[in-house]
Amino acid sequence: MKWKAINMPSQEGKIAIVTGSNTGTGYHIAYGLASKGASVIMACRNNEKAEQAKLNILKDIPHANIVIEHLDLSDLESISNFTKSIKNQYDKIDILVNNAGVMVPPQSITTDGFELQFGTNHIGHFALSGLLLPLLESAENARVITMSSIAHNSGVIDFEDLQSNQKRYSKWGSYSQSKLANLIFAIEFNRRLKSNNSSVTSLASHPGWSATDLQRHSLLFRFLNLIFGMAPVKGAAPCLYAATMDDAPNYPYWGVTKIGEMHGWTGRAKINNKANDESTALRLWDVSCELSRVSYLN
Repeated sequence: MKWKAINMPSQEGKIAIVTGSNTGTGYHIAYGLASKGASVIMACRNNEKAEQAKLNILKDIPHANIVIEHLDLSDLESISNFTKSIKNQYDKIDILVNNAGVMVPPQSITTDGFELQFGTNHIGHFALSGLLLPLLESAENARVITMSSIAHNSGVIDFEDLQSNQKRYSKWGSYSQSKLANLIFAIEFNRRLKSNNSSVTSLASHPGWSATDLQRHSLLFRFLNLIFGMAPVKGAAPCLYAATMDDAPNYPYWGVTKIGEMHGWTGRAKINNKANDESTALRLWDVSCELSRVSYLN
């Protein structure tokens, strides 16, 4: 379908959180929601970059309601502080976009000792979603959209070495694992929400091959972006569709759908069988609760 953000219905009265919204697809997700009247909380690690992103949005949408809150998803204390601040200021959240992430950095660990990609991309968003669940429940038909990737197809959840500290580090292997974990989480989260008769819906999306700052750690991919990369505004479209359209909850995963799902218009994205494996999902949920020290919907 040739769907664009302009086709979104009004989001007046809704409150949205978009993680990692100072650049790339996250910026265009925040921009799109603000353009339709949502109050947008830009949850970012770098406040200076977030302030500039906010100014850029306000140039085009002068009456946009945008606030910035500091959030570092590689730090569980930062996540806790962020959610406390949000709970003190708001009585509901209508849309949570789990967008922020890191891609193929040099081997490093988070503040809490997790491999950086698994810790930030998955554990951070797992904890954030759980801590914000009461505010999501307070809204009418809230949605949580978690950003996965076509890289989930090559991912393997290595429960014996989730932090990649027992074998030779593979930055691509760790990235793919984190993106598979994102998709497994989104699907399992929705299953648990529905079994608890929740009004909240959990979905996933992917941005195809979008040319963004996410690829900054790979010289090869920065070059290939010039040839194959899609504009990030197009990569943001599937997430906006999942977050706002009435029929989106009928399918769990939205993305661009042409040329190996690297380009094209928004549609139903392919889900690797690994992401639908219930035993893996159950184990990953339990491990994520233990690692994040945030337990919910058990």
